[in-house]
Amino acid sequence: MQPQLWLRLAAQLAALRGSSVLQQTRGPIQVQTNQMVTLSCEAKTPLSNMRIYWLRQRQAPSSDSHHEFLALWDSTKGTIHGKDVEQEKLIVFRDAARFVLNLTRVKPADSGIYFCMTIRSPELIFGAGTQLSVVDVLPTTAQPTKKSTPKKKVCLLPNPVSRQGPPCGPLTLSLLVAGVLVLLVSLGVAIHLHCRQRRARLRFIKQFYK
Repeated sequence: MQPQLWLRLAAQLAALRGSSVLQQTRGPIQVQTNQMVTLSCEAKTPLSNMRIYWLRQRQAPSSDSHHEFLALWDSTKGTIHGKDVEQEKLIVFRDAARFVLNLTRVKPADSGIYFCMTIRSPELIFGAGTQLSVVDVLPTTAQPTKKSTPKKKVCLLPNPVSRQGPPCGPLTLSLLVAGVLVLLVSLGVAIHLHCRQRRARLRFIKQFYK
């Protein structure tokens, strides 16, 4: 195709909106360097001109936006690549009503908005475009940090029901000591009486056998 025609197409592309006739892959798409990207352009109505063009816009649409011709698919000639396009990196083919653009080993320089286009004389029909962003490292979604909830301190009050008997004061201790002493004295007296009874029995037995 003549370079002058591509200049006219590039100028009109900035002012045209995507048509419902050509539906492209929804974007934006973000991939990592050296990955493969597949973009599709589906014709919703039969096309009289069986040619699909692929263009790339490296910056946001504006009056001075520059569009690159990447490749076109022709029903008779097959794939025709643009100037300075790596043919082994960019593959275009047709799959029924879908026209597919495969980009292999992508780099950040491949970022941009990719348009498919066909010519229905005298009308130019464009897809809505698919934004592609190629980065060296994919951003990670930050996980929300869990805030540690301080444990509430529970103050345990003394249970008056669990306390049994009178409090252990000095009077109680004195009574306990006195009771122990009485028991010891009683035990000593009982032992002493038992010993006296035994000695008396022994004397009685000796007197009986004399």
